[in-house]
Formats: sequence, structure tokens, C-alpha cells
Amino acid sequence: MHTLHLQIPPNLCFQPYTTSKHIKYGMLFSRLVKQKRQTNSTWVVLNHVNFGSIRAKAASVEAEASTSSIKAAESDVLKALSQIIDPDFGTDIVSCGFVKDLQIDDAIGEVSFRLELTTPACPVKDMFEQKANEVVSALPWVKKVNVTMSAQQARPVFAGDLPKGLQTISNIIAVSSCKGGVGKSTVAVNLAYTLAGMGARVGIFDADVYGPSLPTMVSPDNRLLEMNPETRTIIPTEYLGVKLISFGFAGQGRAIMRGPMVSGVIDQLLTTTEWGELDYLVIDMPPGTGDIQLTLCQVVPLTAAVIVTTPQKLAFIDVAKGVRMFSKLKVPCVAVVENMCHFDADGKRYYPFGQGSGSQVVEQFGIPHLFELPIRPTLSASGDSGNPEVVADPLGDVANTFQELGVCVVQQCAKIRQQVSTAVSYDRSFKAIRVKVPDSDEEFYLHPATVRRNDRSAQSVDEWTGEQKLQYNDIPDNIEPEEIRPMGNYAVQITWPDGFSQIAPYDQLQSMERLIDVPLPSLI
Repeated sequence: MHTLHLQIPPNLCFQPYTTSKHIKYGMLFSRLVKQKRQTNSTWVVLNHVNFGSIRAKAASVEAEASTSSIKAAESDVLKALSQIIDPDFGTDIVSCGFVKDLQIDDAIGEVSFRLELTTPACPVKDMFEQKANEVVSALPWVKKVNVTMSAQQARPVFAGDLPKGLQTISNIIAVSSCKGGVGKSTVAVNLAYTLAGMGARVGIFDADVYGPSLPTMVSPDNRLLEMNPETRTIIPTEYLGVKLISFGFAGQGRAIMRGPMVSGVIDQLLTTTEWGELDYLVIDMPPGTGDIQLTLCQVVPLTAAVIVTTPQKLAFIDVAKGVRMFSKLKVPCVAVVENMCHFDADGKRYYPFGQGSGSQVVEQFGIPHLFELPIRPTLSASGDSGNPEVVADPLGDVANTFQELGVCVVQQCAKIRQQVSTAVSYDRSFKAIRVKVPDSDEEFYLHPATVRRNDRSAQSVDEWTGEQKLQYNDIPDNIEPEEIRPMGNYAVQITWPDGFSQIAPYDQLQSMERLIDVPLPSLI
């Protein structure tokens, strides 16, 4: 009987086969010996075995197994996180794209990832963090979970040539009343500081040149605006972390100005200010629906509007004008604040100015949320003293109402951004432009050439005669858009390969000839 002599690597000698590496070496070694036995009719003496080849093969097997194991672990983590539903979007946080930088160390069972939310003021961010820890920790192989919370970089959702000062602002909120004396500035300032208290980066722009209120309602150390000598831009003043711009901080200027001059001042103050990155810019709109208001709405890509009113019938009539103005400009009104609606005394609630004005606005115009502010001496006193009520009494009833308003504004802005960003897109698999109607399940497709041929700009149609300058055959049937971006709440900007930038209103897209027989996506 012949003896089989083998040279075993030192790192395998006297070691039990307890690790996956040793098991792989043992399996490969057994296969080699088996092959040697099968190729010879008798036992052979092996003085040396090429263990370098064995190690290389084992390393390859181990790498493949490790890669497969990590992929399976990533799939487990994402499947667990997909149980968490965003209440605003109605979609799980994985589909929303919130999960970033997923890293897994399967050797010690450690999972690390980042949740990137749409805004740092997200009202459910603590719930997201808690749930993410819970569902991932529930996986049997997980020993430690590291969750980091962050927010998307501040950027406007709308396209277009925005002034430099507005290019790093995510959401612009107009607080409007169309009637003076209803507490609009009080609502604007307290809303801004509520959003700041929720973790957002916030600025306030006081657009009332004739009667600026901001210098009275806040108390910044520096009460004069400064100019950056290099960039020739305005440096805003600050109070409690909120950036402030008002004509009242510009020093002694003209007290009497005509409309065009006022519009120019507002434009300059708003667009040449170094706002930096802001999550929300709250604009305290001047009362009325004239040139100044229209200029603001046209220059600034407003995300949404908050309407302020009082219970009187006269206030409702003026507010209705403002709501119609925003409707025509395609700016959604997300909330109504009814100020000075009641007060409590002797255990009873009194309505000195009547009831129903705010509810009437909500019902008639379909505005989804109504908030009531009581008559409180402290609310007025805090504004006059330069310290907003939500800062002076953060746990009071008024602060709680503003907290609810802040949550509403954050959620509605997130929904608007989501709807706008997904309303029109290009589906390369279908080679068609997909249009999803907001607040509806309706969805349809358009041929890109049809959209391009229906351009109604002066470059395609003579604005005086109505003659069609762009001919049908000028546009190839296989044309594809290079980029589609929202432009305001009313249109998209489509960039074509020839460099042409087309503004296509949503109403126009809905009236175009649609593709009927669009193939369904493959399930394979």
C-alpha cells in the first residue's frame, strides 16, 4: 500500500475547519486529491501541491460569496425600509429616493445609511429615524444600526433664468391679504420663525414699501442693510437666525414714490440680495392686487400662498380678489388664516366680528386648510416689542396654532414640488412625453414631434398675423427632448436638440393630440 504525502500550508495545520475560508480550502484540497486518484490506477506520492493556485481559487470563491452576501443584505435592508410610508407622498421612503449611502459590514452585522428628506423642517423626521432603526434592527443578522438624517440641497423646483439671489431658495411662500389691517405681517413673521424653529433655513422679505412692518416686529442688532462692495449685492440683516430684508432697513429714503419706482425697488431688494441657501423665503405681500403684486408674482417663482383674513364680510370680498389673482397666476393657495376671530372670557367664547368668513373662503375656493387665531393682547404686544409671539411664548396656544400652520405649509410645499417635478417627463422606453395631471389619476402620452410642432411662441407663430412660421416638415418625426423642467406652476420648459427652449403650458399639453396605443411596460 502506497503512502500519500502532502505538504499542508502552515496556516491550515492544526486548525479546525470552523471558518468559511478553511472550509473552502478543504473543499478544493479534497477535489484535487480526488482528481489525482481518478487519473491514476494506483496511489501516487505527491511531494508538492500547488497551494498558490488553491489560494487564488479560494479567494475568488470567497469574493464571489462576499459580494453575493452583501447584495442579499442590501436587499434585506431596503425591503425592511420600504415598510416606512411617507404620509405626504403616500409612497415608501425607498421609492421616494430618501435612502442614501447604504453601507453594510456583514462581518460585524453593522448597517449605516442616510435618510435625505425633502426639507430639514420635515414634521415626521423623528418618526422616520425611529422607524428606520426599528425595522433594520429587526433583521436577524443586524447587530448595530447607524442612521444619519439630512435634507436635500436648497434649489428651486422651477426652471427659467432666475436672478442669482433666488437660485438657491427651495420654496417661496407669499403671505397675502389684499386688505390692510388684518394681521398679515403678524402671520408672516410668526410663520417664518415657526419654520425656523422646525429646523429650516428661513428668510423674510417685507414687500410693503409704503408701510414696512418688519423693523418693528423684529429686533436685529444691525438695523441697516449693507452692500457687498465686490459683488454689489445686498447683505441681509438677521435676527435669531432668520435673514431679513425690508425697505425699512434701507435707511431714510423717499417716502412718496410712483408705482413703477416701487416695483423697481422691490425687484432690486429681492433679486440682488445674498440670500444664500434657504429652505423657505416668506414674502410679506403688500395689500392689494395692483402692479406691485403682479410684479412680485411674475419675478418670483412662488411655490404657494397663505391667505390672511378676518371674520368681516368686507375682508372676505377683498380676500376673494387676491385668491382669484393667485389662481390666474397658477399659484396654489394652501391655507387660510382667520385672524382676530374670537376671544374667551367668563368661560365663554365670543365672536365680536361675526363668523364664517374664513370658512366661506375655504368652501368657495377649495383651499384645503383653515386656521383660526384668537384676539390676544400678547400677540399684538410681542409684535410691537420686536419679539415674535412664537419666540416669546413657544408653548402657548398661539404658538401651537402657528406650529400647525407650519406643518401644513411644509407638507403642502413638498406635495407641490413632487407633483410639479413628476407632472411631465420623457419616457425613453416609449419614446413619448408622459403627462400626469396633478390631483388626478389621469395620465397620457404625447409624441415629442407633436409637442414641438405645437409651439405657440413668436419664433413659431407670427404674433401679429397669426401666420405659422414653423412648418410641419421642419420638425423630424424622431425628435427627442433633451431636458424637461417645471416652470412655475403652470408650464414646463422643454429643451430640444436644436437648442430651442419651448415653454409648454399644462393647459396646452392637455389639448394636444394624444398617443392612444402606447405599449405597456414589459414585466420581464
